[in-house]
Amino acid sequence: MAFPVQRLRRLRQQDALRRMVRETALSAADLIAPFFVVEGQGKREPIASMPGQYRLSIDLLVEEAAEIKALGIPAIILFGIPSFKDEQGSAGLDPHGIVQRAVRAVKKAVSDLIVITDVCIDEYTSHGHCGIVRDGKVCNDETLQCLKIMARTHAEAGADMVAPSDMMDGRVAAIRGELDRAGFADVPIMAYAAKYASCFYAPFRDAAFSSPQFGDRQSYQMDPANRREALREIELDIEEGADIIMVKPALPYLDIIADARARTLLPIAAYQVSGEYSMIKAAAQAGWLDERRAIMESLLAIKRAGADIILTYFAKDAARLLS
Repeated sequence: MAFPVQRLRRLRQQDALRRMVRETALSAADLIAPFFVVEGQGKREPIASMPGQYRLSIDLLVEEAAEIKALGIPAIILFGIPSFKDEQGSAGLDPHGIVQRAVRAVKKAVSDLIVITDVCIDEYTSHGHCGIVRDGKVCNDETLQCLKIMARTHAEAGADMVAPSDMMDGRVAAIRGELDRAGFADVPIMAYAAKYASCFYAPFRDAAFSSPQFGDRQSYQMDPANRREALREIELDIEEGADIIMVKPALPYLDIIADARARTLLPIAAYQVSGEYSMIKAAAQAGWLDERRAIMESLLAIKRAGADIILTYFAKDAARLLS
């Protein structure tokens, strides 16, 4: 039956009524807060391309972790920035490396906060690529050996979850096998399953000093034009033992999140990446949009598309707004 009997505006007249019929709910419990960790004491280095974000030394990271917990955010994910880099990314595999020590410190101080670690060597390599390079080519199988060791040392340090972001073929199975052999069968894997070769990562690379020194990452990250391939990547990671699958970036790939939601019962994470964050911050600083509304609308869009978990640099802001 058409107008005037059907008036959809009837359910929009009052805030309480709008909340009653709201289809998508967002809470602080849906969020993961990313952090960049550096060597030293008392360091809070501003990231120019990500206003409001910092590289933190471990002591200040611990303070932030306590605040995250108090806001009702259940988890953080750590990205390490070492004091030295080499061709093999060996600092990332060190049991006493920056992330490994950061995990121990946070778990000691805020034991019930979930600490997730990024498993990838790009932050630790002098060339900035996510794998071992031979003759100008990123070597898939050789890189798997590094990822296995990195994931194990993170688990040994007390990480609650590991998140491989490298996009090497077979990495989930390799890490799962290593964790199981080392006695960490209960440590879940959140796989960056559909990670696109995106320009939206640029501020992150500025933050982590991880821009490739030659070429690009299109030979191992996904082509932005491909949709069906994302489902193949997701299905393979599930077969290899992933517990959570991730789509990255989030807003430009809402269709991929929705496709994944229709295909799997596993929890789905989406990463609202640095470029998405910086665009909103820049537009808000210019007075072109309302920052608070943009934060909430963008996060709701990701949740509405089908994500259960959202990694976002707006985690603290969103949690405060939600409270």
